Amino acid sequence: MIIFWIVVLAAALLIEIASAALISIWFVAGAAAALIAAAAGAPTIVQVLLFVLFSAILLIFTRPLLKKLFPNKFTPTNSELSVGKSAVVIEEIDNEHGRGRVRLNGVDWIAVSDSEEVIPVDSVVTVLEVKGAKLLVKTAAQNTNETN
Repeated sequence: MIIFWIVVLAAALLIEIASAALISIWFVAGAAAALIAAAAGAPTIVQVLLFVLFSAILLIFTRPLLKKLFPNKFTPTNSELSVGKSAVVIEEIDNEHGRGRVRLNGVDWIAVSDSEEVIPVDSVVTVLEVKGAKLLVKTAAQNTNETN
């Protein structure tokens, strides 16, 4: 059983190194405990119990702590950054003729109107949605009418 626990320990360690996501570190500790028990001549059932107990206890008590210490970092995409922001029309938006551009945060985007209306140059619009490389927009006048 010593060879078996060495293989389990090595496999769990390799998985942990490859993922670096705290997936199998608890099984490394459990396999180490079982390996020590095997080297001391403990019966197989004791080795398996030690593996399961060490792995489970460490998982239960350390994972929540590690999640607090290393929170997932959320990086917003263009969709999250742009929706709800105001942009200025730099080329008349005309869905029927496939024209329209806006400038948002210094970047030019293709734009389409949500209401199929033609929106003139220099109008202020609000971004409703990002669809690939296009922005779905509505005029700022629509925004004020809806809130009143």
